[in-house]
Amino acid sequence: MGDSIPAMWMRGGTSKALYLLQTDISSDAAVRDRLLLRIMGSPDRRQIDGLGGADPLTSKIAIISASDDPEADIDYLFLQVAVDKAEVSDSQGCGNILAGVGPFAIERGLVKAEDPVTTVRIRMLNTGEYAEAEISTPNRKVAFAGDESLDGVPGTAAAIPLFFSNLAGSICGSLLPTGHATDTLNGIECTLIDNGMPCVIMRAADFGLTGNEPRETLAADQTLKDAIESIRLQAGRLMGLGDVSKKSVPKMTLITAANGNAVINTRSFIPHHVHASIGVFAAISVATACVIPHTVAAPVARLPDDSNYIIEHPSGTINVRLEMQADGTIQKSGIIRTARKLMDGSVFV
Repeated sequence: MGDSIPAMWMRGGTSKALYLLQTDISSDAAVRDRLLLRIMGSPDRRQIDGLGGADPLTSKIAIISASDDPEADIDYLFLQVAVDKAEVSDSQGCGNILAGVGPFAIERGLVKAEDPVTTVRIRMLNTGEYAEAEISTPNRKVAFAGDESLDGVPGTAAAIPLFFSNLAGSICGSLLPTGHATDTLNGIECTLIDNGMPCVIMRAADFGLTGNEPRETLAADQTLKDAIESIRLQAGRLMGLGDVSKKSVPKMTLITAANGNAVINTRSFIPHHVHASIGVFAAISVATACVIPHTVAAPVARLPDDSNYIIEHPSGTINVRLEMQADGTIQKSGIIRTARKLMDGSVFV
């Protein structure tokens, strides 16, 4: 039936990915990328000959290995496989897929399970930053079932708290890569920020939008997407990312005042498709922009009395936790995700 490699298909947060052990694939990036394109069925907008779901949110790869870093148990490399292009990008991390790293590592025997909870220390190779995941492991077995719900995901599953520190400038080198809280590109005021994910934050009203448009409406507006892409290409250079025409960063986020009991409302482009919700690290970057004076987000943000920053998105909300130091800088951030194992076996190539 052809060559095959061991693999696990898992939902992590509001995305899905194929989880692989580094030891099962080539360490040569070019060879590896050809393999992953074949597995996902790219380039093809339907990904009909692979596992990809014809959406960037379901065309993702997590490569896992034991870490030689004394501060980590596991190394995690995230790869975004383009749907209709022969491109595989490591230029960003993914906090949703991060949720599945701990369960996968435990089930593959890379981390010894404890009873009732196992903390997995993860080095995120895309950025060099670290995360801790708390995995429910009653009787030393991963529990996927639970009562935690996520907007954009049917049903419930076991909660997986994720904690981060020192995310500022994880890819761009500084929290505000231009040194300004606000820059103007093509006449549009923007906040260029990186607190785990390089993002360009803009007011939806500056594009003639309410900010409440459905995902499908935004996706069909080519004039809007062209205007946003023009700004993204300029922002990429200003953020130290170089030519981003073939990169998946920076992400582009339109904001408005929140509709409900939240801090702010968002619509995200990742970067050419409209996100069904918002990515974990993008949500952290947006929440961070809300607390920085003079950003585009600050005037419209409704700041909470506690550490819970609720961000609205097309599918509902996401809750980001920001722990602040006395001087107003962010000491630690966190979020709760869930994961579910969908398939464990072999993928044929």
